[in-house]
This record gives sequence, structure tokens and C-alpha cells, in this order.
Amino acid sequence: MRVLSIFLDGFRNYEDFSASFVPGVNVICGENAQGKTNLLEAIGFLSGAKSHRARGDKELISFHRDRGTITAQVESRGRDFLIEAQLFRGTRRKLFVNHVKCKTAGELSGIVQTVLFCPEDLALIKSGAAERRAFLDQAICQLRPRYAEALSQYNKLLDHKTRILRDWEKNPGLLNVLEDFNEAMARAGALVIHYRAHFVKKLAVKAAQIQEEFSGGREDLDLSYHTVSTVSDPLGPTVEIYEDLRRHQDSHARAELEARSCLSGPHKDDLIALIGGQSARQFASQGQTRTAALSLKLAERELFQDDTGQWPILLLDDVLSELDARRQDFVLRRIKGGQVFITGCEQPQGEFGEGLVLGIKAGKLEPIHES
Repeated sequence: MRVLSIFLDGFRNYEDFSASFVPGVNVICGENAQGKTNLLEAIGFLSGAKSHRARGDKELISFHRDRGTITAQVESRGRDFLIEAQLFRGTRRKLFVNHVKCKTAGELSGIVQTVLFCPEDLALIKSGAAERRAFLDQAICQLRPRYAEALSQYNKLLDHKTRILRDWEKNPGLLNVLEDFNEAMARAGALVIHYRAHFVKKLAVKAAQIQEEFSGGREDLDLSYHTVSTVSDPLGPTVEIYEDLRRHQDSHARAELEARSCLSGPHKDDLIALIGGQSARQFASQGQTRTAALSLKLAERELFQDDTGQWPILLLDDVLSELDARRQDFVLRRIKGGQVFITGCEQPQGEFGEGLVLGIKAGKLEPIHES
């Protein structure tokens, strides 16, 4: 799986940009605010039509333009694909694969998968539960289209239920439909929990192995998935998880009305990390949490390869400069295999095999050399 070439027109600070890439490591150098992260953002958009830092498509379009376009030649599963994303201000975007319009953005995830690691991810272990849920959701949505559908449905239902709980005193008639929302949320939520639990089970094994190697055998990383208290077995059949969720909803019905917020469901789940048997969020050092965050991302990449038989495209956005020399060297040795994009003000120190080094200045390409 790899991006052969990309063309950007009116995307962020790229007015008319094209570049070709090598199958291995592509290093993108340049000063700050020149467009390095924008380029990685465009590549990441190919894997599901989502940006890791924009709230809407209009943020991705150049300021003085009404539309922006991402066009890429991609090789995946032994086939060539032409992916095009047309972005508009005030109008719904259009996605195409080989000139055929996509019905859903999920169709792109079946072609391209990416794993992004940016400086903010170094705080993944110490961050709140929402950041770790987002990490799980982003990964699983690319691998399991059914999960993406269930998560989208659950989030829409959650939004509607939250409005009911917020406004029911002013409009008591809203309570008449509350039970219908609870039923639908439990069904969608059971699928969400099922997929998350199975993903974390596999992730925990991979991440523990990487952490042990990373730390020279000095640190044990243990990951576990925490969900609704009444769910006795998140790895079990979804029908049982559904019944457990219904019981939790019933027991929290009065509290939700009083709090005017939804207190029951997987929207409060968390990925718990222990290092040496202690809470990493509470007790781990900065170095330990960075190593654990790296282990999570590298484990995610290896799970993708196990699941699909292809390495996902790895996007390292200005993250190596945040690491000490030992961690940089470990990452560079671990990422061999598959296509990789690395951004930074300077070339990374260490061995990263044959690759291409490109310069970016004010949204323009400045070829440097092949290493």
C-alpha cells in the first residue's frame, strides 16, 4: 500500500502542487509554517475523508478559494486507484475512486489505511479518556466499516438524547420518545463495545512486546478496556452486551433526568494503561509515557499489517524532534517495511534505509536529494 503521487489544488496553503513519492521513507523538510503538516493531512485524508485537526472541510480550503481538490494515485492490494476528493464551501464534498462517485467516505478506508503520529500523541497516556477513545475509533473505523457505521449512528443518537435530557422540563412530551432512543443506543453501543474490546485485546499484546523491547526489558505495559460497569464481558456476544447496557440505562434513568445529561453508554469508555502495575496516567514519568504512546502507535501499525496483509502508510508529523536519540533510533529501526512520511525542520538522525528527501517552502516543492 502506498501513495504514488499527489496533486493539491486549493488545499490549505497549496495552490497548485504535485509530488511523487518512493515506496519507502519520504522525508519532508522545511521551516515551520511552510506546509509540511498540511501535506501529511492531505495524505491522511485519503484514508477516510477525515482530518486530524480540522472541524470541517471549509478549514481545508485555501482562504481565497471556493473549492479545494486532493487527487492521488494509490497502489493497494496489487491494484492502482485514482482517488479524488473535491471540497467546497457551503456544499457537500464529493469523493471519487477511479472516477466513480463514492457513496460513503468509508469506501476510502477499504483502499488506504494510515497511522498518524504527531506531537500531541506523545501525551496520549496522560490525556483524558476522550483522546484515547478517539485513538481507538480512528484505528478501528479504518479496519471495520461496520464499526464506523455503528459509531456514527451511536453518536447521532447520543446527540439527540442529550437534547431531550436538556430540554425535557420545558417540553415534557420529549420523554415519550426517550425509550426509543435508549433502545437504539443500546443496540449500536453493543457493537461499539464489542469491536473496541476485541481491538484492545490484540493491541495489548503488540504494545506490551514493543514496550518491553523499547525499554530493554525494564518496563511492562498492560492495556485494558474499561466500559459500562454492567457489561460483564465486553468480548462476549453483542446480544449479551446489549442486555447489559439496557440494565445500566434503567438504573441511571432518574440520575440522567436530574443531571440533564447522558450518563450511560460507551461514550465514556477508556483505554487504561499500567506500567509496572501502576497507573501510567498518574504515576509514569514523562519518558515512560512517551515510550508507551510510541508503543501504542507502533502496535496499531503492526495490527493493521496483521489484519490486511499490507503495511498502512505511516505519517510521522514532526515527532522525531520531540524524542531523544535512543527513542528516535528505535522508531527508525521499527518502521522498516511499508511507506513512511516523516516531517521535520531537519532530516532525522539515524538509519532509515533508502528514501526520498523533499523540501517544502511556502507550499512549494523543493527537491533536495535521494538518500
